[in-house]
Amino acid sequence: MSPEQQHRESQLVERVVASFDDTPDPRLRELMQALTRHLHAFVREVRLTEEEWQRAIEFLTAVGHLTDDRRQEFILLSDVLGASMQTVTVNNEAYGNATEATVFGPFFVDGSPEIELGGDLMAGASGQPCWVEGRVTDTHGNPVPHARIEVWGADEDGFYDVQYGDDRVAGRGHLHTDADGNYRFWGITPTPYPIPHDGPVGRLLAATGRSPMRASHLHFLVRAEGLRTLVTHIFVRGDELLDRDSVFGVRDSLVMDFAPQPAGAVTPDGRDLGDRAWSRVRFDIVLAPAAAGHEEV
Repeated sequence: MSPEQQHRESQLVERVVASFDDTPDPRLRELMQALTRHLHAFVREVRLTEEEWQRAIEFLTAVGHLTDDRRQEFILLSDVLGASMQTVTVNNEAYGNATEATVFGPFFVDGSPEIELGGDLMAGASGQPCWVEGRVTDTHGNPVPHARIEVWGADEDGFYDVQYGDDRVAGRGHLHTDADGNYRFWGITPTPYPIPHDGPVGRLLAATGRSPMRASHLHFLVRAEGLRTLVTHIFVRGDELLDRDSVFGVRDSLVMDFAPQPAGAVTPDGRDLGDRAWSRVRFDIVLAPAAAGHEEV
């Protein structure tokens, strides 16, 4: 590249960065100037062609057109690029023995039904029943009473309730810990499933030879006053997808033993499951202090 070409490109970067100098909000100024530098550096490094630029615009436009109140294709894009997980990592600094966070995912819905301790959040969703129990504490081991725990997961066919296009609410709910920080409920034994791959993000994965499959998991969102909000999953030990989860969400500390139970085995709460096999898992949750590097969800 000639010195003149280098000068032209560098000068353009400087002009665009300087255009944000008078941004009143200092944080917004920092974000826009850093974004400009990195974006221009990418364009210059790969020597982006005008055709490639046009295809990128068309791709992002398609992502936007597919995004609505039931499907967030932009979150999927962020997920498969690892940007979601990196943001989680930056904002959830390691703190003692606090439970690790992972990606939020595109299928959380506000206003989930409340269930009582030991209740059933399957609500008709297909899948093997799973007894989930644990205790919520702070990093000093003190129990956290009345913590709100949101839980959601896919059914055995790999779909969340919002993907069915009707008004069903199944496989999701919230509950509160008791005075000793304990919680328990009936959920669904997680199974692997693909992220939605019938759109532009799916075409990107196919073009790059990547699988859309997610390792088996169950989502948790835990809130308690004075403590850092936790967004996390638990994963099934032995799942062959643990080391190639399509959104890079697996943490070793979140891999749990989902112990299989045969049909007829006595359940913890005496529930009669008839001739159905079931599983059980224990997930103890440790919450960091609220000030420990996290943006509230």
